[in-house]
Amino acid sequence: MTEPDRPLRLDAPREEALEHAAKLVAEAWRSFDRPRPEEPPLDEGLRALLQAGLPQEPVSVHEALDDAARALDESIAQPRPRYFAFIGSSGLEIGALGDLLASTYDMNLAVDARAATMIEQQAVGWVGEFVGYPATNGAFTSGGTISNMTALAAARERALPGSRAAGLGGLRAAVYASAEVHYSITRAVELLGIGSDRLRDIPIDDEHRMRPELLAESIDRDVADGVTPVAVIATAGTTLTGAIDPVAPIADVCEARGIWLHVDGAYGLPAASVVPDRFAGVERADSISVDAHKWLYVPKACSLALVREPGALSQAFAHEEGYLPHQQHELHAADITLEYSRPLRALKLWLAFRAHGAEQFQEAIRRNLAEAQLLHRAASDRPSFEAFDAPPHLSIVPLRHTPKGVDDLDAHNQSLAEAIQADGRVYLASALIEGKIWLRPCFVNYRTTDDDVLAVLDVAEELGERIAKGSP
Repeated sequence: MTEPDRPLRLDAPREEALEHAAKLVAEAWRSFDRPRPEEPPLDEGLRALLQAGLPQEPVSVHEALDDAARALDESIAQPRPRYFAFIGSSGLEIGALGDLLASTYDMNLAVDARAATMIEQQAVGWVGEFVGYPATNGAFTSGGTISNMTALAAARERALPGSRAAGLGGLRAAVYASAEVHYSITRAVELLGIGSDRLRDIPIDDEHRMRPELLAESIDRDVADGVTPVAVIATAGTTLTGAIDPVAPIADVCEARGIWLHVDGAYGLPAASVVPDRFAGVERADSISVDAHKWLYVPKACSLALVREPGALSQAFAHEEGYLPHQQHELHAADITLEYSRPLRALKLWLAFRAHGAEQFQEAIRRNLAEAQLLHRAASDRPSFEAFDAPPHLSIVPLRHTPKGVDDLDAHNQSLAEAIQADGRVYLASALIEGKIWLRPCFVNYRTTDDDVLAVLDVAEELGERIAKGSP
């Protein structure tokens, strides 16, 4: 086949297309360095393009790239320094370059990929070392949901040997977590056949942390009733408030009863590298999860499930298939995780650790922790705001606008959250905490400055007063 006959050719040399794409990426990076005065509206030309049918004929690669960049620029981009909703990503530049390289080589880590497999294994060890966890095995996944489900699948097989093949049948099993556990745990117990009705919500204290003594009572009650405990989930940074469950006392409960302990550290566990005392006992967990695309700043999707026992994951996932023969009894990556089509997600984090070093990551995390403390102090000092009495455990700072003369503060703060999103100078979301509506900024971006932090209060107060007065 001659070059002109080859399908899927661009109308310009690929090097030219790459250069054009690089310019668009550089423009985006520059735009992330400073806050926007507003979010641009979706223009009608772009709206029409995004509603068009399947293209039968090509357009210029330059035109297609420009349209893609325009669509992304008119989207909600989490790397911007004043994006404080949910728990965002920062799109670390070296991570984006890692994704480009990984996609270019397009290897599949379901089986041994030589050096690429070694990169993933090395990165697994690095993350364990960074957070203070003695990982002997682990896998990169698409996110905390899959990482948590991977760990719980291993826990189920240890608690109920053979259940991966025979199913649970009439077996009664239970999983234990705080009342503020992430919904991914609920999904995991449903998909693993344990059932969300068997997810025990353990009460929390006044700082939203699981109460270990009530955990012990719940487990002992179940055991006496013939229920098999599968796992306990301690959350190292809840999504709602950033609370850190007391891991060491929870580990005491689990070890005394021979129960698997999983630490869901998808959000908060990277902070163990700078404030390890808050995460004391994490090294005793049977498994942990960490989302590198949250507080290790790399682009999505990049999460890890790590375990302390080398064979724990293979016991839950390994198969012998004719199309994936094992050589010399070595396991494939597909034998320790859920996925078969596995991109090299580890490369972005491997590159980031090499290009920046662990100390720069620690410094960025320290800054985010300080930013949360700054906002908590500033909100507590302003008479028109309410914050939690206790300072934030991590980098989530719930607060409420409480102007005089407003009777329904929940409706007011919900309207305020919607107004802030429409305004676009900062971006955050509301959350329901203890039956009340709160604004819930979260700081996990290395670009964020103190001025960006204080802008939360300035914008919220301006828009909140307008809402309170009934002004448009």
